[in-house]
Amino acid sequence: MMLDLGPFSDEKFDAKRWVNSSCQARHPQDSLEKHLVDLEMKLQIASEEIGSSLEEQSGSALLRVPRATRDVLRLRDDAVSLRSSVAGILQKLKKAEGSSADCIATLARVDSVKQRMEAAYKTLQDAAGLTQLSSTVEDVFASGDLPRAAETLASMRNCLSAVGEVAEFANVRKQLEVLEDRLEAMVQPRLTDALTYHKVDVAQDLRGILIRIGRFKSLELQYSKVRLKPIKQLWDDFDTKQRANKLASERSETQRLSSGDELQLTSAQTSFASWLPSFYDELLLYLEQEWKWCMVAFPDDYMTLVPKLLVETMGVLGASFVSRLNLATGDAVPETKALAKGVMDLLSGDLPKGINIQTKHLEALIDLHNVTGSFARNIQHLFAESELRVLIDTLKAVYSPFESFKQKYGKMERAILSSEIAVVDLRGAVTRGVGAQGIELSETVRRMEESVPQVVVLLEAAVERCIGFTGGSEADELILAIDDTMLQYISMLQETLKSLRVVFGVDGTGDGVSSKKDGSAEKSSRKMDLSSNEEWSIVQGALQILTVADCLTSRSSVFEASLRATLARLNSSLSISLFGTNLDQNLSHLTSEQTAGDLSMAGRASLDVAAIRLVDVPEKARKLLNLLEQSKDPRFHALPLASQRVAAFADTVNELVYDILISKVRQRLGEVSRLPIWSSVEEQTAFALPNFSSYPQAYVTSVGEYLLTLPQQLEPLAEGISANGDANNEDAQFFATEWMFKVAEGATALYMEQLRGIQHISDRGAQQLCVDIEYLSNVLAALSMPIPPVLATFQTCLATPRDELKDVMKSEAGSDLDFPTANLVCKMRRISFD
Repeated sequence: MMLDLGPFSDEKFDAKRWVNSSCQARHPQDSLEKHLVDLEMKLQIASEEIGSSLEEQSGSALLRVPRATRDVLRLRDDAVSLRSSVAGILQKLKKAEGSSADCIATLARVDSVKQRMEAAYKTLQDAAGLTQLSSTVEDVFASGDLPRAAETLASMRNCLSAVGEVAEFANVRKQLEVLEDRLEAMVQPRLTDALTYHKVDVAQDLRGILIRIGRFKSLELQYSKVRLKPIKQLWDDFDTKQRANKLASERSETQRLSSGDELQLTSAQTSFASWLPSFYDELLLYLEQEWKWCMVAFPDDYMTLVPKLLVETMGVLGASFVSRLNLATGDAVPETKALAKGVMDLLSGDLPKGINIQTKHLEALIDLHNVTGSFARNIQHLFAESELRVLIDTLKAVYSPFESFKQKYGKMERAILSSEIAVVDLRGAVTRGVGAQGIELSETVRRMEESVPQVVVLLEAAVERCIGFTGGSEADELILAIDDTMLQYISMLQETLKSLRVVFGVDGTGDGVSSKKDGSAEKSSRKMDLSSNEEWSIVQGALQILTVADCLTSRSSVFEASLRATLARLNSSLSISLFGTNLDQNLSHLTSEQTAGDLSMAGRASLDVAAIRLVDVPEKARKLLNLLEQSKDPRFHALPLASQRVAAFADTVNELVYDILISKVRQRLGEVSRLPIWSSVEEQTAFALPNFSSYPQAYVTSVGEYLLTLPQQLEPLAEGISANGDANNEDAQFFATEWMFKVAEGATALYMEQLRGIQHISDRGAQQLCVDIEYLSNVLAALSMPIPPVLATFQTCLATPRDELKDVMKSEAGSDLDFPTANLVCKMRRISFD
């Protein structure tokens, strides 16, 4: 067993711990005493070895000390000698510098003169060469050697640059421009032939000539001109086929009329929507072939030549493309197809009234846009090697025919939504006769409730159309259109509520008692003609209106949250596309030095339709991004006006429902303050028998029965609210209780208002009124409602005999009374406090 001496070098070495650990590490069969003896022996041996090693190393160190001392002294002497040598050298350099500074300055001046003389000599040579070239250039042109002519003109251009603005060579400068134009004119026919017949070597030579004289632009123009002809012919084939089909149809129709046979037309008009995909396929195939050919013929220019060809193509086809798109949208609807008009004509108001923009118009435009989007993605893949700026310009040109439509998207969407909302029928049942009021209300409520999800579906479709057509770049216009549509829809709901108010005789009534005898007499009489079943049908229908408000509030909130989430997603995508880390340089300032490798593929993938459209309109992009950034705030209202109108509509519904529910109470209590029984006097009889009724009167029992049956009417509505889950049970119960209390409180307020209107009450009337109040108090207690202090004061003061009322008011029990009410009762009972 080897002894580990490592722990002994630790500063925190503990001898006891080391001995204990060594004992624990012994073999189980070894005795402790033997193990300690072995351990002591090993420590002693190790100590002796360490001591002998230290003694040996100390001896050798002592022997090396004299030798090291001599080496140190020698190094010191060498260092002193070196320092003195370096000081001498520095001194000599300073002396040399002082004497040679003037010589160096003189040499510098001489060198400057030499350079100017050489420049002058070169200029003279260039001038002489320019003169010689000017005299021989015509011979070069006459020889027909175009490369040599290009080289000569390039040399003349270099000589002119060296000479500068010298009056003697002004004519030469003009002559050079004429000669360059002349050479370019000589190159163009040959270049056209080379491009037409795909002569690679000839095209490359001619390209070199044009570049040599600085006329590369001519190559681009000539290439686009030659290659554009087949594409233009391909585009015009559609009109040719349309005319041929039209002539064939007319010829067939003429033959049918002349022969009298029922011939079927063998040729049919080809729609632009069905023809456009095939055009894009053929155009893509053509561009792929050109890309491959240009890679061989123009390896340094193919990444700009072919994209520029597509840009030129879309520029030439632009007006015709827009016209065909317009007519294609009109073909989606028979009315506009018959007039050969489209969306643009509808927006300009050129069509007769009654023909409006429909969803099919915009959907047809979106379908065409989707076809173009597929073509744009293929183009992006084909031109992936081009610079990002070139790629953006190309894709922008591909989508350019749709730009005029996108600029008017908000107007189109607003017109579509307005016409769709106008179709929603909410008032068809309101105008029926009075005898079927319950049916009217139920039918109207059903239509109102069904219209809410219909309208939300329309708005969701509008959001999808905006994303599909503009990529979200017109999100601000979409929000305005949706907000206006919601306002239009809510206005329709408000008008329906006004009609319902007129139908059910609650128009213009409030919480108080109606004092308009003339205005309310007809309404009251109309109510009196209704049966009990009809009245409860009206009440049940009125309660159902609350579901309309609840549905509108919840669905509009969910839709607004969904719209806010959509805006947040748009914010993320557009931020990456326009100002993200991959495109943090302003895209409108990209240079050729920023190669495709400098911008990652993530940046290229973000080039969606919205980013392509907004990249060159920073002001619109900034406003849109500010709006989308606000959508991240939980307090943001995407539809601020609509949200306010929805809340106002809910308040209006609550007011209408309350007025309908309280109308029966108002009707029963309308004449309570003028009942003759309050001032009636007891008849004198020979016997002391009570002659007043010990039962509550019909008006109060009718109100009480109505209040007691109200929970049964609220129960189905509460069950409907809680049908979505157990989580809504408490809300449903609270809802039913809240409305029950609201109606009961309103009935109590109306009753107390009528009681205050009693001018005089006799003892008999006081006893009868006390019974009525007691009955109503019992009804309120059954509904778990507290008895209002005013009503309790009326009951106490009326139940107290007339001669004892003063004492009751002055006693301790009178402290619980409402004194203004108690004084009013005293006034009614003609009790004086003198």
